[in-house]
Amino acid sequence: MISYLKGTIQHKDIKYVVIMTNGGVGYKVYTTLETLGQSSTGEQVELWIHTVVREDALDLYGFSNKRSLDFFELLLTISGIGPKSALGILSATTVDSIIEAITTGESAYLTKIAGIGKKVVEKIILELKGKIGDNFGASTDSYGVGNHDVDTIEALKSLGYTHKEAKDALDEIPKDVKTTSDKIKAALKLLGR
Repeated sequence: MISYLKGTIQHKDIKYVVIMTNGGVGYKVYTTLETLGQSSTGEQVELWIHTVVREDALDLYGFSNKRSLDFFELLLTISGIGPKSALGILSATTVDSIIEAITTGESAYLTKIAGIGKKVVEKIILELKGKIGDNFGASTDSYGVGNHDVDTIEALKSLGYTHKEAKDALDEIPKDVKTTSDKIKAALKLLGR
């Protein structure tokens, strides 16, 4: 299996690049719009690779960092999502935005991503919500919400506040407020209830 490629971009298309390695072999690598936008013909590039072997093809999917590759592979664990769908999801937005949408249950945001239906989005949220915290650090503030924060946001949304209102209020709560119930009370004070 090919897991990493380093070489020069020989050709760039709207969905893929051809990477010429030092051994004189050119590899066609499908990649995200972000990676395509950051690269140009003749430029050196290093990509983390996911290899898909089928009866009639050997396809390579490349990512500029290991975290994106890991998330791509996590998406592939969901039945009904193949490599092209997973790449489409990662091309539409950032990994951090997808993680936040999954941890907060924002199916409307994920449904906006082209080619993803509501049932698939619900399946993504259901199957990945528990896995993300362990593998991608969604339980820390670096992705915008923590485990207690997800519960707080959901509670505020059930009271009629939007996701943005709930998250903005949560951002203003002092860091020493730890429990979900205390966070809800503090948020409600900030929101004027």
